[in-house]
Amino acid sequence: MAVTATQQKSENYGWMVLSVTSLGVLLTMLNVGSLNVALPVIVKHFHATATTANWILLSYMLFNTVFILIFGRIADLFGRRKLYIIGLSLFTIVSLLIGLSPNIWVILILRAIQAAGGAIVITNTTPLITDAFPEGSLAKGLGINVLVASVAQLLGPVIGGFFAATLGWQWVFWFNVPIGIPGVIWAAITLRSLPTSGTGEHLDWWGNVLLFVALSGLIFGLSEGATLGWSSTPVLVSFAAFILLTPIFLAYEWNHSSPVMQLRLFGQRRYAAAYAATFMNAFARSAVVLLFGLFEQTVHQRNPFLAGIAVLPVTIGMILLSPVAGWLAGRFDARLLSSVGLGISGVGVLLLIPYSAATSPYLWQGVGMFFVGAGSALFMTPNTSSIMSTVDPAYRGSANGLRSMLQNMGQVMSTALSLTLVAAKLPPTLQSAIYQGNGADLPVHDLPLLTGGFRMSLGALLLATLLGVIASLVRGPRPAQTP
Repeated sequence: MAVTATQQKSENYGWMVLSVTSLGVLLTMLNVGSLNVALPVIVKHFHATATTANWILLSYMLFNTVFILIFGRIADLFGRRKLYIIGLSLFTIVSLLIGLSPNIWVILILRAIQAAGGAIVITNTTPLITDAFPEGSLAKGLGINVLVASVAQLLGPVIGGFFAATLGWQWVFWFNVPIGIPGVIWAAITLRSLPTSGTGEHLDWWGNVLLFVALSGLIFGLSEGATLGWSSTPVLVSFAAFILLTPIFLAYEWNHSSPVMQLRLFGQRRYAAAYAATFMNAFARSAVVLLFGLFEQTVHQRNPFLAGIAVLPVTIGMILLSPVAGWLAGRFDARLLSSVGLGISGVGVLLLIPYSAATSPYLWQGVGMFFVGAGSALFMTPNTSSIMSTVDPAYRGSANGLRSMLQNMGQVMSTALSLTLVAAKLPPTLQSAIYQGNGADLPVHDLPLLTGGFRMSLGALLLATLLGVIASLVRGPRPAQTP
């Protein structure tokens, strides 16, 4: 039964919706965190090359990034309830099928399909919460949403490492099913339908195609440059596709009546700065767990479970600061809180750089990772609230899709560039050792080359954090709340 937007907003219904979206966030974020640590086990099982190992992670991220924009717009046009239920169902079913994959190529295909389900869930989560909560409670609801995501990120590496080290790589995906099934049932019972406002508009298919090809070129070039050579034909063609198609995409979107990317949001300084800071925060934070998960397995020869334990400080920091961020977001300017949060993350990355050697004490690595997570939590809630609480409700799906897309793009580019920089100083014969974890036969005299690559990657993350601070500071003053 459809209800009006005004009728839908209530404190009680907001908490009901949050319970639904929390299960979806838990499912999708567990998937990302668990695979970051379990990757070496899957690589060894299928005897994957460095290139295919890269794309086990990147295929999901790339397709998820593009699908987020597509389904954000579809949700605005056709409604969020049915789409959310479809997305959660798809993600659950494909998780079961991935564990039955006979080879690495089937995994890559299924990961792309799984990315569509994950994109539907993620792109509808924040708009559903925004539609349900009254203005005065929105920041609290979004803060708890970040907290749930942080808990999932905390559990993901531990659960993934445990299953990969004990029951086998298949359970890294199969454990999603017991979460997904009750999540779908609860969503069908709880969520209400809202009338849509743009049923006469059409989907921007050509915009989606242009965006996908351009991003694919950039990600392929960044991820394969160190392996194939930066002057190799495939890498040069990939970068050329990105450079040529990006301005075509932007011009097409600007003139389209129903664009997949609402570029006009960038014409308002507070949105443009918030989106830029979102990208930089994701770029700086997301690779830290992946890098140190691989660092522990490759350099210290620990199993996936212990590697998952080692990266917990990132998500512990997020869990502890997320409720505080939700409380502070209702009382202080998003510009101040978001900038301070990014600054704290920058301190964490800065601390990690000198303590990324084989003999570095773990204590300081843990402190650095904690700061990265705590700062990111302090950034995310006020930054997201500043976007979602002021955008036209008819375009909340698109606005959140753009935010999520930029966040995912930051994660994709961070993953691709970080892995490239880690491998940059290694001879080609040893580049695959990064993905083989504690099974890698890495000569002792090559360890400084590997740890030097980790430090170079962290340097790139630090630069992104500093750019994020600048972007956050230049946003406009907090707009007056609408009645």
